Formats: sequence, structure tokens, C-alpha cells
Amino acid sequence: MTVPDPRLSINQATIKHSDLATALRVTADAGVQAIGLWREPVQEVGLANAAKLLTDSGLRFTTHCRAGFFTMPEGPARRASIDDNRVAIEEAATLAAAGAEGSTAILVLVAGGLPEGSRDLLGARERVRDAIGELAPDAAAAGVTLAIEPLHPMYASDRCVVSTLGQALDIAADFDPAVVGATVDTFHIWWDPDVLAQIARAGREGRIATYQVCDWKTPLPADVLLSRHYPGDGVIDLATLTAAVEATGYGRDIEVEIFNEDIWADAAPDVVRRTAETFGQAVSPSLRAPLDSRV
Repeated sequence: MTVPDPRLSINQATIKHSDLATALRVTADAGVQAIGLWREPVQEVGLANAAKLLTDSGLRFTTHCRAGFFTMPEGPARRASIDDNRVAIEEAATLAAAGAEGSTAILVLVAGGLPEGSRDLLGARERVRDAIGELAPDAAAAGVTLAIEPLHPMYASDRCVVSTLGQALDIAADFDPAVVGATVDTFHIWWDPDVLAQIARAGREGRIATYQVCDWKTPLPADVLLSRHYPGDGVIDLATLTAAVEATGYGRDIEVEIFNEDIWADAAPDVVRRTAETFGQAVSPSLRAPLDSRV
């Protein structure tokens, strides 16, 4: 049996069909030390119960997924989205306090796509900046870092108008790095010819809030959202990207986040075991910072 890398975190999306208690149990039983949670399973049991389950599991908490979706023009829908993001900030702070030592209060933000009938990408990105400006004081007060996640350009119309790490960093630049950073996710940024320079920039600016890994291979399924694979099973140069992130001084946990119907159909303990194996093969050799030097 593979002994999991101590820096591996299982993002709950990887075992999507497991409820919160099951996700925590199978992760801990596999010897994995950390987990990233999703809002829906937390809300199913209630925040207080979720926090207790997390504490009892002994796992570190790495990220809370996901908030954002605030590209719409001003109006009731935008106000409702901003208010929901404030709830998510509270959730992230509570769960980070409930997790084991080394937990991080990081809320992943997915910007949202173009509003219906719009072609104004620049305007939509500016509304993302404005929304984060509203939320930054709440995040700072709660000790939460808002982690802007750029998504692959194929999602720009319906899911995320922030498509590159550089765009995420440009938005984050207006704010304290402790309050607004970026999510570096290999699936979304591996294609970018400027990716290594932007990872180095993110490191210089202190903006790498979390590092997430999985792999990409073609053909893509009809639902391209479900096209993620185990590390090492596709074409992403995980060694180079991981080494670049490590070179910035990042030494915290690394999440594996997979959306894939075939993987979800497998038993959760098998998925966690396979995740640990593939992480150990494809990611661990590029890590230079042991657990006790996390920054």
C-alpha cells in the first residue's frame, strides 16, 4: 500500500458522491492528512456539524470550494451573490478553525461567465474586481484568503471570464496578498505559453493561495467540465509546473481535484488510494519542501 505524500490533500470533488462524513473517513483511513471541502456537502449537514466532523477526523482543512459567480450587472441577483459569498467566507473561517494544525482559511472563487446576452468580457472582469473589492474587508476580518481561480478559456462564456493566471493576478494586485490571492490549478493553466512566468510572478507577489493538480487528456467528453484525470494519466507536464510552484517557496498542501464520471463511479476508498499513488508518482518527485517547512 502506498504511503500518501504528507502534502497531499484530497479535494472533495474527487470523491463527489460521498457525503461529508464518508469523505472525511475514507480520506483519513487512507492515511491522507488533508482535505478540501465543498459548500454543498457542508450545508447539507450544517456548518456546526461539519466543523465537528472535521475536527473529529483529525484532517487539515485546505480550501473551501467554491464561491464567486458575480459577473452580472448590479441588481438583485448580484446582491444575492455578494451576500452568499459573505456566507462562504464565514464557512471557510469556521472550517479552518476546526481543522487540524496547519489548516488554511482559503475560499476558492470562480468568477462566473458572461451574463446572458453579453459579449463584454472586459466589463465582466471589472465586475469581478468590484465584487472582490466589496468582499475583501469581510475576508480580512475573518482571516480568509480569497483565491481567484482562472479557468481554461473553454469555460469563459458560461463559467469563468478569468482565463489566465495573469488575469487573476491583475485583479488581485489591487488587494493585500493575505486577503486576495490566486488558485494555481494545472488543469486550467497548463496550456498558457506564459504560465511559468506568471507562476514566478505569483510567487514574487505572494499570491499563490493554493496549488491544485490533476491531468488533461483528449478526447474530451461531451461535458467538458468532467474531463479531469488522475495525475500522470494525461499530457500536463506536472513535473515542470510543480517545480515552478515550489521554486516560489510554496510549501503547503497540494490538492488533487478531479471531475470525472468514470472516477466518481468507483468506490471512494479506491479513488483515494489511486489518487495517492498517482500523486506519489507524478507530483511528489518534484517537491522539495517537507511538511514541517510549509509556508
